[in-house]
Amino acid sequence: MADTEAVKEAKKFYEHIPMETPGFFLRGAGSLDWGMKNRLARIFNPDSGRTVMLAIDHGYFQGPTTGLERVDLNIVPLMPLADALMLTRGILRTTVPPALTKPIVMRCSGGPSILKELSNEELAVDIEDAIRMNVAAVTLQVFIGGECETRSVQNMTRLVDQGLRYGIPTMAVTAVGKTLVRDAQYFRLACRICAELGAQFVKTYYCEGFETVTASCPVPIVMAGGKKLPELDALTMAYNAIQRGAAGVDMGRNIFQSDAPKAMMQAIHKVVHKNLTPAEAYDLFQTLRSKEARKKRTPAEPVTV
Repeated sequence: MADTEAVKEAKKFYEHIPMETPGFFLRGAGSLDWGMKNRLARIFNPDSGRTVMLAIDHGYFQGPTTGLERVDLNIVPLMPLADALMLTRGILRTTVPPALTKPIVMRCSGGPSILKELSNEELAVDIEDAIRMNVAAVTLQVFIGGECETRSVQNMTRLVDQGLRYGIPTMAVTAVGKTLVRDAQYFRLACRICAELGAQFVKTYYCEGFETVTASCPVPIVMAGGKKLPELDALTMAYNAIQRGAAGVDMGRNIFQSDAPKAMMQAIHKVVHKNLTPAEAYDLFQTLRSKEARKKRTPAEPVTV
């Protein structure tokens, strides 16, 4: 039944306040569909506009990487501390607790092992399977300058097209071969190509002149952690990347190969979301590491019946 005039007047319609049409907090994402924005807002914290991703997809081409031998024992306890997880569908189905609500960025490329030419990849996951697993984004390597450069770029554009069809963003990862120079000129080229061809965000490595890489890329850039570094060096690299325009980090070995992974994850989180300096973050890491060590040394209390 229609409202009477008296009831209608009693409601708060806020006639004097026009409805706003807000943009979106992530760079280059203003024109994306609602579903894609919603998934990106699960990966990137809307308050800081940044993310701390935990990368554990290394096994897709190099097998049981050091620190990833037992994902169920060593990695699952770290997952609640991350903003998002980057992994393969095999690990997701076999090892990740379904009750975990962290957004998943799923590795969708594969083919060659570490024993072969890595750029010779193909798409290795059907988009419908990604949908079945409720992923927040899909990802793959792009080998700009690699032997199979064109194939990897075509893999990316096909994945972008599939993602657009279903509202799932694509993260392109700028792979670096052994013969390619890791400098700002190369990363500007690689990141810009990925963004121009439709990737909604890009993962790349830190370098001198990193601010020119982020400035020339019209979508968010997430810094790759790369090889294991001393904790202070890794925290410094993350801090510098954030201060120079990165929208977050995607770290693996610098987390799970640390002697105190939980402490390192929490320190990185503070660098990314709270702008802690490397020195402050390292002090936090040492404090948390000491607490972890004390817990391990504390004998278990006897069970009373």
